[in-house]
Amino acid sequence: MYMKRKIDAYLDNWKNDPERKPLIIKGSRQIGKTESIRHFAKANYYSVIEINFVEEPKYKMIIENGYTVDDLIRNISRIDPSKQFAEGRTLIFFDDIQAFPDIATSLKFFRLDGRFDVICSGSMLGINYRRITSNSVGSKTDYQMHSLDFEEFLWAKGYDSGYVDEMLVHMTKLEPFSNLDTSIWHSLFLDYCILGGMPEIVRGYIEKDTFEGSLELQRQYIIDYKDDVRKYAEGLDQTRIINVFNSITPQLAKENKKFQFSKVSSGARSKDYAGCIEWLSDAGIINICHCLNFPELPLKGNIDTGKFKLYYSDSGLLVASLDDEAQDDLRARKNLGVYKGALYENIVGEAIVKSGGDLYYYKREDSTLEEDFFMRTSNALVPVEVKSTNGRSKSLRTLIESDRYPDIKFGIKLTSGNIGFADNIYTFPYYCAFLMKRFLRYISNE
Repeated sequence: MYMKRKIDAYLDNWKNDPERKPLIIKGSRQIGKTESIRHFAKANYYSVIEINFVEEPKYKMIIENGYTVDDLIRNISRIDPSKQFAEGRTLIFFDDIQAFPDIATSLKFFRLDGRFDVICSGSMLGINYRRITSNSVGSKTDYQMHSLDFEEFLWAKGYDSGYVDEMLVHMTKLEPFSNLDTSIWHSLFLDYCILGGMPEIVRGYIEKDTFEGSLELQRQYIIDYKDDVRKYAEGLDQTRIINVFNSITPQLAKENKKFQFSKVSSGARSKDYAGCIEWLSDAGIINICHCLNFPELPLKGNIDTGKFKLYYSDSGLLVASLDDEAQDDLRARKNLGVYKGALYENIVGEAIVKSGGDLYYYKREDSTLEEDFFMRTSNALVPVEVKSTNGRSKSLRTLIESDRYPDIKFGIKLTSGNIGFADNIYTFPYYCAFLMKRFLRYISNE
């Protein structure tokens, strides 16, 4: 069973571009990169040359005579004479190139030659990406892939794009969802929160119509990520990276979610963990939410580098890291307990990143003013508050109403309730988080 992904449309557009360059698809392990590339290749090419540098390290020898296309094809065919190189009808797929970043040097030659299309991919590309980029500057196009977002999850459940379009119409027209719609979307969203977006887990849930085996797979992914630390974290303290990873869940459970190194290890300081956070981010395992110096535009360059929150790149990792008692509460009684705020914040942060945004928050030191996330339109800064309870949004109101923050004209509040609008605050259900960027684009155009 192939599940429709957003990269499908991107790959079709790439193929139809006469000026296309070799493509590098980035993303963490097990998010479906290879499956999507194979699905696309089967439908569009007469011949597909797939080379995996982890499973078949012998192919690292193909550059021994140089990087020209003729040299590479000659050496590939020498290793496997059955491979067919039909000009204009062949895709060369270099997989797991993190194990052989030197192959990126060949992309400039494929770009100039033009006879064959090339796609590269790998599960830990972020770690070696500076080297890959320097070897292929100007000769490639990058695409960042993620695990399934809620829209892709809905597709997998049989809800086509028409349903998503209808959800967006409700948001733009401020029309509350019916009780039936609310019940359906909320139930599916909770399932998505529990499962996360890893394709193998979602596929099992769809095919069996149960959660059977999902927790075991989620926990195996955590083991695999820690194995990746031991395998790829060269020149860094691997134990410290794993300690940071292990500390994310308990720190998210606290009211103050700012990441504190002192909670990782007694007496720990930020300089002791230089590079650890960046490594986990480059590996695609976590999303970093930076603290703004002041809530104003522009966002980049306006951050306090010493303050940040850490979220998992996929909520399934957060769920898998919960203790057994919390698992029982979550799965048997749908009670998130102390992790409720953490899970919903993680999901919203994940939705922002998967829609192409970066993560920012704000905490004013001399008051209780704090805001979970910020997005933007062409001319406005938009605070986003994630409410795990139905309490008042004091900070959100202050940011909108105070003259101190002229870039902020309105805000968004995500809750367990329905659609609403009052005091320049748009209220949407959690399950609409993946549509926020499209909603803001609509607001900006209007």
